[in-house]
Amino acid sequence: MERGFYTIMAAQFFSSLADNALLVVAIALLIDLHAPAYLTPILKFVFVLFYVILAPFVGAFADSMAKGRVMFISNTIKIIGCGLLFLATHQYFALVAYAVVGLGAAAYSPAKYGILTELLPAEKLVIANGWIEGLTVASIVLGTVMGGVLITPSVAEILLGFDFPVIDIGIDSALESSILLIAVIYAVAAIFNLYIPNTGVDHRIPKKNPFYLIHEFGHCVRLLWTDKLGQISLAVTTLFWGAGATLQFIVLKWAEIALDYPLNKAAQLQGVVALGIAVGAVMAARWVSLRQSVKVIPLGVAMGVVVMAMTLVSDLWIAITLLTVIGGLAGFFVVPMNALLQHRGHILMGAGHSIAVQNFNENLSILTMLLMYAALIWFDVHIYTVIVAFGAFVSVTMIMVRKWHSLNQSKQDSLYLIGEKKVH
Repeated sequence: MERGFYTIMAAQFFSSLADNALLVVAIALLIDLHAPAYLTPILKFVFVLFYVILAPFVGAFADSMAKGRVMFISNTIKIIGCGLLFLATHQYFALVAYAVVGLGAAAYSPAKYGILTELLPAEKLVIANGWIEGLTVASIVLGTVMGGVLITPSVAEILLGFDFPVIDIGIDSALESSILLIAVIYAVAAIFNLYIPNTGVDHRIPKKNPFYLIHEFGHCVRLLWTDKLGQISLAVTTLFWGAGATLQFIVLKWAEIALDYPLNKAAQLQGVVALGIAVGAVMAARWVSLRQSVKVIPLGVAMGVVVMAMTLVSDLWIAITLLTVIGGLAGFFVVPMNALLQHRGHILMGAGHSIAVQNFNENLSILTMLLMYAALIWFDVHIYTVIVAFGAFVSVTMIMVRKWHSLNQSKQDSLYLIGEKKVH
């Protein structure tokens, strides 16, 4: 691997670590501000919503300058969001502040993945994605734990005990000290961004007319969905992220019913799935090449079947094994698909634009599937019925994607470029 790749990994780890810790702290802040319960999920909503709304613009922004500089600017925006959270004295101001962090995250993502295609040869993309996804999952688990630790009263007392002899920054609560520490972690990520090498790729200055950017983004969306391999990889990753976000809530409800777990214990099982994803991602990086990426689609079918088996489990250790397998299958099949999508997007429209298209579709899928799940819960559908319907939906959709690809192959439409050569 290129030396700059490890700098990218470090920057991504610290930025994602802070993202996930901040979500827990922001929820605690809403509770401290006596916000109604329905505003808690709105935090996630305003964060993800920016990925969809800003998709036409962040891709062009990411392709307009060196990716390391884009990542530095994005982390700076996140620090500004932390500063606004630090000053928040009203629940809606806290939402606005967290939305600013979402703005930074939306701008960060196209550069984070886009630089891989600029820095590394095509044959190393699966390996790179495996390490990036595995590290991201680790940061999700550690960040969530870190957020919970920071708001623990005993830890808060230690943080409040630190003196700042030079200036008085006005910290008088555990939440304020937690936000400040998270801002410092974002700053560490930003420092790593400064050391990401400039790949020398020509950058396009984005048009100032926003309607032109929207039109260009629409063209990129059509281009990737009509590309014979782009459409397959985009369909798989779109389904994966929507299903993954929904599975988080399904696991919480299932653990409550099947294992009689309270929320704090049920949340730990989410970490088991995340651990499985990390293992599957690393295994895919080791064993699957870009040329073989489409061959992992049947694992998506298997994942849906294993999810349905959750309805038969009531033992903790069997549950842990099952959730690890679900995560492993998910990580193993999504990483090659992600690498293939990046490669096709890099060839067709530029790395930043393609990742923006990917983010738009994936986050739209997250919002849609969460809305469907919320509707089922609203109508009081039993969680086992929800699980079976969810698993069947994943398996059937993946079977359809597999047949879609087979149809493309039968028409000899599945040729794609690896470097300078066409490969069947």
